Amino acid sequence: MTDQPSRRGFLQAGSATAAAALFGIHHRGHAAPPSAELGEVRTISHQADLYHGWPTVGRRANGELLVTCSGGRESHICPFGRVELIRSEDDGKTWTWPRVLIDSAIDDRDSGVIETARGSLLVTTFSSLAYWDYRMKEAEAAAKKGESDWPKAKLERWRAAHHRISADRRKGQLGCWMIRSTDGGVSWSERYRVPVHSPHGPIQLSDGRLLYAGKELWTTPNRIGVAESTDDGQSWRWLGRIHARDGDDHNDYHELHAVETAEGRLVAQIRNHNKKNSRWTLQCESTDGGETWSTPKPITWGLPSHLLRLNDDRLLMTYGHRRDPLGNQARVSEDGGKSWSDPIVLYGDGASGDLGYPSTVQLGDGSLLTVWYEKLSGSSKAQLRQMIWSLTG
Repeated sequence: MTDQPSRRGFLQAGSATAAAALFGIHHRGHAAPPSAELGEVRTISHQADLYHGWPTVGRRANGELLVTCSGGRESHICPFGRVELIRSEDDGKTWTWPRVLIDSAIDDRDSGVIETARGSLLVTTFSSLAYWDYRMKEAEAAAKKGESDWPKAKLERWRAAHHRISADRRKGQLGCWMIRSTDGGVSWSERYRVPVHSPHGPIQLSDGRLLYAGKELWTTPNRIGVAESTDDGQSWRWLGRIHARDGDDHNDYHELHAVETAEGRLVAQIRNHNKKNSRWTLQCESTDGGETWSTPKPITWGLPSHLLRLNDDRLLMTYGHRRDPLGNQARVSEDGGKSWSDPIVLYGDGASGDLGYPSTVQLGDGSLLTVWYEKLSGSSKAQLRQMIWSLTG
């Protein structure tokens, strides 16, 4: 499969133009990619009989690694998704058994994780009824006619999950969610609503604020933009909208991530499904802390992206590549995101397009650890995968 059902189904200008000219974002990188030494690809999830999707890796100040994902699943779309956490205290050599952090009565999907400057842990997710819209509604209609091709046991499982709560309460469960821990993940708050969602969650800024680039879900007008928190993630407010390019529908922008450059500019990237540059990553920038943004410009085919500022202040973007070579790629920027190198193919041996969502952290020795999800050859269940690699030039 090359793409799952549209993310729109899951999620439901003059000054900006001048700013884009000022920023001078290049459409594509023209510099040769830096040399890289790639390590072994390993599976790090422990439950081969379950489907794992859309992870984020974070590194704590004490060196501990955290990965959250949507686990406990039966398939890419199903009613069983829950947010799980695994940990590594040895730079990814070993990982713990998953701990369930959020398990609502509907599907809990893409999860992000971050440790704030104050030492709190924040985990994000969004909840969805896409399993009903894209799978179960049709199966139920066919079953009533005696024409369903679903195994009886599968339909009974999905019915049992779907009817845990009433239809009205199911709709009330839709939203963008966060949980918070102030004791290193020993205990967690109840989940609470936040204004936006994106797969890899918020970032910490140098001025102490937290910035969450994302999309409003299940609301009108479901804007694209950023929210901020000034109290360590306890509360959030809408900050600034990212306006679509001329001719684009903002509803076809999804899955943002942001980074702060050494100069203090903010760079945000967007998964695009408009006809122009479809399935490209778009990029925009802000010079006023996130209140206003330049017009998005295309960077590369492939999505969604994760952005990381390296120890030497270069920027790294890692992103999924759901066409040949199937896998994950990376690009490096030497100038704060104004231009990007040609791609480094981190991994190109995927069995299908059901993979990607890579995110990356830098380890204490300067090497890089990238985590993604992937449905492996011969299996219907996606697993979490990892590579440790280094930029050598």
